[in-house]
Amino acid sequence: MDNKRPIIIGVTGGSGSGKTTVSRAIYDQLNGESMQIITQDTYYNDQSDMTMEERKAVNYDHPLAFDYDLLYEQLNQLRHNQPIEMPVYNYVESTRSKDTIHIDPPEIIILEGILILDDQRLRDLMDIKVYVDTDDDIRIIRRIQRDMVERGRSLDSIINQYLKTVKPMYHQFIEPTKRYADIIVPEGGQNQVAIDLLATKVRDILVNRGHQFEK
Repeated sequence: MDNKRPIIIGVTGGSGSGKTTVSRAIYDQLNGESMQIITQDTYYNDQSDMTMEERKAVNYDHPLAFDYDLLYEQLNQLRHNQPIEMPVYNYVESTRSKDTIHIDPPEIIILEGILILDDQRLRDLMDIKVYVDTDDDIRIIRRIQRDMVERGRSLDSIINQYLKTVKPMYHQFIEPTKRYADIIVPEGGQNQVAIDLLATKVRDILVNRGHQFEK
């Protein structure tokens, strides 16, 4: 293992599974280390050449909705200790913003998203692959709460999208990637034991690289 390249932790699971909570919990456990959370949602395709009606018709839970090439390219750049200009996705306009975020190579990268294990190139870059496994009922409730509060969507639109695309895409594309995971975490962010184990594993890798932790 290259002692100079970032450790890459992949955290996946269905929408509303708690993968973001798990990612944040790992981040908090390793507070003080050089870390960056990167979300796959940032890498939705640029749709500036499409009408708003066409953008609304896109299946955002399908692998084709994501720019895997750019995500792989930028993750590989960070892996080789090169900075990137990370894209910014505008959820209101349903396309990529003209703005970018400058990211310097950190020591630890947490890559979080629903389909990060679907692409073999991404899987091959990861040191630890985590699948957050949560019941469908819990996930839809969390999605409703999030999309109504954070994205200003109506209850009907959320339920219609869930039944039409989110649930079938989960069973077709996301759940099958569970077989690639090194660790399966039930109950998401509520599973403190799993989060503690993950943080301990990352610390062990850093120690093996000669990293000194403050006592």
